[in-house]
Amino acid sequence: MRLTTKGRYAVTAMLDLAYHSQKKPVTLTDIATRQTISLSYLEQLFARLRRAGMVKGVRGPGGGYKLCRKTSEINVAEIIRAVDESIDPTKCGGEGNCQKHHACLTHELWMGLGEQIYEYLNKITLAELLEKNGVRETAQRQDNEAQHVIEVHRHPEMALTMNEPF
Repeated sequence: MRLTTKGRYAVTAMLDLAYHSQKKPVTLTDIATRQTISLSYLEQLFARLRRAGMVKGVRGPGGGYKLCRKTSEINVAEIIRAVDESIDPTKCGGEGNCQKHHACLTHELWMGLGEQIYEYLNKITLAELLEKNGVRETAQRQDNEAQHVIEVHRHPEMALTMNEPF
């Protein structure tokens, strides 16, 4: 399977954005903190997601990112494609040249699996994921755990006062 961290991180970041941007734009720093993804890696992913028309940046105070479309209009397969990730379990990249420039014995099996995976991910929208109890519970837990770190990022002076003895 060729689904790497790039695709998984993109889906995770988009789900985080979908959950948190309902009220206001979300900064990449906040997503990075909650999801423990490198900020510079997120910046690369969001540049691709922006080019694909899935997210837009909001400048100025209170700025960050928002989704360009409704969560019911964005599916997981589309997110993975937007970051140039492949959903291809063949070793030949679907070219059919796996064995001495010809298809291998199991080529059709792996192509069929790839199609099934794509169809499955193509049917799942961000809206459907947001409706799952496990997703909401996890997002709330992440919020609680990351809130202090996010506040320190926004107000570095807090780090000094919070470390002082009483």
